[in-house]
Amino acid sequence: MIKVETRNLTFYYGDSAAIKNISLKVEKNTVLALIGPSGCGKSTFIRCINRMNDIIPNTRFEGDLLIDGESVFQKRYDVTGLRRRVGMVFQKSNPFPKSIYENIAYGLKINGITNRYDIERIVEQTLKSTALWDEVKDRLHSSALGLSGGQQQRLCIARTIAVEPEVILMDEPASALDPISTQKIEELIQDLKSRFTIIIVTHNMQQAARVSDYTAFFYMGDLIEMNRTEKIFTRPDIEMTENYITGKFG
Repeated sequence: MIKVETRNLTFYYGDSAAIKNISLKVEKNTVLALIGPSGCGKSTFIRCINRMNDIIPNTRFEGDLLIDGESVFQKRYDVTGLRRRVGMVFQKSNPFPKSIYENIAYGLKINGITNRYDIERIVEQTLKSTALWDEVKDRLHSSALGLSGGQQQRLCIARTIAVEPEVILMDEPASALDPISTQKIEELIQDLKSRFTIIIVTHNMQQAARVSDYTAFFYMGDLIEMNRTEKIFTRPDIEMTENYITGKFG
């Protein structure tokens, strides 16, 4: 089943096209890694999916983007509802300046969950699913800002999945983390794909190879090649893809 699809998607900052005629399909419950040099349109692309680019002045799009076969660019489309369905985890962990518990409970309350026992159950469940529970269960009401960088990033992922989105966008979620924390994030991505469709931007070729089912190579705003990750990394169809993966440029 196709969860996310783009059809000739072009996105402009002013007169400059950051991505050009991108057409791809993302299957449900898979991980798609976006690779390519800095400034090639990867982050712009994922921000189109939850329409985060809408807040940037003097921008526009052409083409279409569909979730479950429905265009998210329709004039009357519920953008708030879209951002509930499509969660986002950023490169720099950004926990709220609240307690660990409130970081997760806050989003639940906004989404209409008010029963204290339900909130407590979901907080525990999401912290367990991000392998944080044993590390923080005795200090749930301490500030989230006291956590390590890796713990903060896993808390941000817990906060994202607590409201049960359908798609999770991750913009270089491990780039600022040490190797052990990075490994935990990668293991978490593998665990989460049974419940969510995940699109991850990464500059780390090895990470893309480890965590993703499919890989898309972007260059200068163009989608050069997309295929199963194993094929992209062993037998790419396009010479430019091979040159990038083998470090000949980038």
